[in-house]
Amino acid sequence: MADDVKSDVNRRIAGRVRDLRASRGLTLEALAERSGVSRSMISLIERGESSPTAVLLERLATGLNVPLASLFDAPEQGGEPIARHAAQPRWRDPESGYVRRNISPAGFPSPIQIVEVEFPRGARVAFDTGAREARQHQQVWVLDGSIEVTVGDDRHRLESGDCLAFLLDRPVTFSNRGKKAARYAVVIVIEPGAGR
Repeated sequence: MADDVKSDVNRRIAGRVRDLRASRGLTLEALAERSGVSRSMISLIERGESSPTAVLLERLATGLNVPLASLFDAPEQGGEPIARHAAQPRWRDPESGYVRRNISPAGFPSPIQIVEVEFPRGARVAFDTGAREARQHQQVWVLDGSIEVTVGDDRHRLESGDCLAFLLDRPVTFSNRGKKAARYAVVIVIEPGAGR
């Protein structure tokens, strides 16, 4: 991923974390306490001076009570119902190398978000967060290759075409033990009444 694209995505993440924290009336200290991410790291992220990992961003999303996907959204864009492919933000996790792309239109009032993930061979990402104030449901649909998804203590091997549904209320680990990269879609649904 080109440095200018990476820098643009980091600026977008910085602005989203800063805006979401402000809209919830949280200080840096309060968000640090809620998320388990240090105040100094949150400050670096909000200034765009850090390339945070997916695991770190998931902790922040939990502390802000939003889906991880919402941290990659552009500022409200008037709620347009179409997200053109060229405008869909792509981000590479600096730790695992997985690439995620937000498919859903940013700012459109919908309880559903769709994310596509390109998951390299040998990659592993463990999200240690659990239940949130706003209940979030996820479905993982494998488009190509195979992955292993562990939800709490339940391990599931998914092949191309398989779909796993679960409530995001326990730690979740994604692993690619296959011989090639995998590609999958994540559909996220936030129960009605829970704001982004």
